[in-house]
Amino acid sequence: MTARVLPDEPRFASASEQLFVQTLQEQLPDDAVLFCNLRFSDRAEDREADLIVAWPGVGVAVVEVKGGSVSLQRGVWRQVGDGVDREIHPVDQAVACKYLLGNYLAEHPRWTAGRPRMAHLVALPATTLPAAFRAPGLARWMAIDRTDVAHAAARIRSALQQVREEPDPPTAGDVEDLVDCLAGTAIPQQHLVAWLAEQEAACDLLTRDQAKVLDLLAGRDRVEITGGAGSGKTWLAVEKARRLAAEGQRVALMCYSRGLAEFLRRRVDKLPKRQRPDYVGTFHHLGIGWGVPEGSDDDSRYWEEFLPAQMVSLARELPESERFDAIVVDEGQDFAESWWDAVLAALRDPATGALHVFSDEGQRIFARQGRPTVELESFSLVENLRNTKQIAGTFSSLAPGMRVRGLSGMPVRFVPCASEQAVDVADDVAAALLEDEDWPPESVALLTTHQRHPVQRERQAEGQDAYWATFWDDEDLFYGHVLGFKGLERPVVVLAVNGFRDEARAREMLYVGLSRARDLLVVCGDLELIRRVGGEAVARRLTTERQQ
Repeated sequence: MTARVLPDEPRFASASEQLFVQTLQEQLPDDAVLFCNLRFSDRAEDREADLIVAWPGVGVAVVEVKGGSVSLQRGVWRQVGDGVDREIHPVDQAVACKYLLGNYLAEHPRWTAGRPRMAHLVALPATTLPAAFRAPGLARWMAIDRTDVAHAAARIRSALQQVREEPDPPTAGDVEDLVDCLAGTAIPQQHLVAWLAEQEAACDLLTRDQAKVLDLLAGRDRVEITGGAGSGKTWLAVEKARRLAAEGQRVALMCYSRGLAEFLRRRVDKLPKRQRPDYVGTFHHLGIGWGVPEGSDDDSRYWEEFLPAQMVSLARELPESERFDAIVVDEGQDFAESWWDAVLAALRDPATGALHVFSDEGQRIFARQGRPTVELESFSLVENLRNTKQIAGTFSSLAPGMRVRGLSGMPVRFVPCASEQAVDVADDVAAALLEDEDWPPESVALLTTHQRHPVQRERQAEGQDAYWATFWDDEDLFYGHVLGFKGLERPVVVLAVNGFRDEARAREMLYVGLSRARDLLVVCGDLELIRRVGGEAVARRLTTERQQ
């Protein structure tokens, strides 16, 4: 038995640091715990402790670990590694983290043992200190150099025994309480939020590279841009609408889904006023705004026959000022063939007016079929930019021809269960993400593939506008169905594969569900069902990621 290390797979700045931790782990008793890369913050500072050693009956040591070649000249510490020479402050860092840890425990509701015996040390596992080493704030017995690594645990014990005016060391029970208090702080929520923001920024930068596609197609008025999930189509649709509006054209930006329409409106609201399209919303709401009577959500004939026919008729009577120079359609594969005549009728010049369509045939999950009724020049996007490599790899077999270019991230998690249990299991997973892993509620969505989640049904009973407002609510996670989540994303998606209404469309629905997560994907369901509808490659990736 060896000491525990938390988190299970810590990251290290250098090989010597990793070897030092592994060697120390082997030297310590099995009731000791090593915490790696813990961040602490107060109102004044934000610090990361490289290593905290909690040793029952001995004490708590905060160790700043510096790999590479480290030297101290005229009171200035320097570190050379990977060809870089930098000034460092290992003693200040160790002392600051020791006090931040003490303050954190003093304010933690689960910690009742009082301040434990603590000491700070500096470990230099690749550097040999001179015999006459002296440093302000760091006695030789508080330093561990290359010659000390073989008995590092003994050095830590000796240091904790030498500190003066320190309280008693923690008991074995205290150390377990410490695990309870610290295990969730590897990425405290404020840092997790910052990390999510960095991930989003990095994705947006990659997505902005796609603007070169619009540059290439500038001046072409009738274009269809196709691409798989994560290729940045929605960003491009907004950007194309923005460019057209900035040129002084009257522009409509439309889609089928209410949720995506609200997302587009919120994106457009952030643009300068002169760059905003004149209409942003669903195709159907445009017609209702012209005067078509509203129909029932359950009346497919109304949506696919009556409304588009009425729109064509009403468009002829619209003054030219209410029609458009250009129309941009996102998720164009959702449009029925009967809708395209109404789209063209909304143009000032139906024969030559600009039409830009963004679509993904792999996400055609509705029974209706339809293609634009006019000829469009086609251009394909072949790079996935918005999903992590792990997530994109999971559904890559469902989107052949796409190259994965996104960031590396967390392994995809798979929780095996029967289809009828998938929602309950997903609830437990989501609760653990929020309560145990500290993910912000607004970063998480729980999606289903068949029956809607009970919470979704409750929220939709209050009306679609009220329901979709919860997508931007930071008080709770979002509950949705893959059918309504097309074109949207969340940093974290818990996908409950609770069966499929029509297995003929199951492959496309699974593709949509797997691709909605940007940073972390958790799949709950029956592996055999997933294999049957999604193929062996998807099932193999899910189980492989789970083993990792």
